[in-house]
Amino acid sequence: QVQLVESGGGLVQPGGSLRLSCAASGFTFSSYAMTWYRQYPGKWRELVASITSTGVSNYEDSVKGRFTISRDNLKNIVYLQMNSLKPDDTAVYYCNARRLPSDVYWGQGTQVTVSS
Repeated sequence: QVQLVESGGGLVQPGGSLRLSCAASGFTFSSYAMTWYRQYPGKWRELVASITSTGVSNYEDSVKGRFTISRDNLKNIVYLQMNSLKPDDTAVYYCNARRLPSDVYWGQGTQVTVSS
């Protein structure tokens, strides 16, 4: 059974940090690209950061220099280190696993709230 379980969300003050984790099971994690998305209320999910199976990362412009995606293929976990958080980062964050042509899995999401 495929599972993606996110954790690490919560309430943080502006300028603070959080580290999200996504634990994967039930598929060959190392052969999948992993992506963090976020969703604002009433909006579609947007890509935040991705990392290929070979470790190449990509970031949405507004998080470059503040967020870092990484993966541990031994533990089957993908991380999103979020620093210098802003109120605009408040959203539900989702973990996604993808392998072409058509394997796609989603986690259940974790809430991140940046507020003083």
